[in-house]
Amino acid sequence: MLAAGLSLPLAVTAETPDGHALYQENCTSCHGSEVFTRDDRKITSMDALASQVRLCEQNLGLTWFDDEIDSVVTLLNQEYYHFSD
Repeated sequence: MLAAGLSLPLAVTAETPDGHALYQENCTSCHGSEVFTRDDRKITSMDALASQVRLCEQNLGLTWFDDEIDSVVTLLNQEYYHFSD
C-alpha cells in the first residue's frame, strides 16, 4: 500500500513572479517612469533592457531569481519599450 502511494506524481505549482509588484517594491525608490519615456533613453533592445534590469537588481542587492528578472523585463517592455522578441 505504501509503495503505491510513492509512485504517485507530486503536484508542483510554480507561480509566475509579479513583475509589477517587484517593480513597485524595488525600482520606484530610485526612479519613476521618466527614464523609460525620455527622448534620449539608453535602452534600445530587449537584450539591453534585460542587462539594465539585472544591473539595477545587483546594485540594489536584491538577489532576484531569473524568472523575477524576466517578469520585470516583460513588464517594462509591455508598458514602455514595445520591443519585439
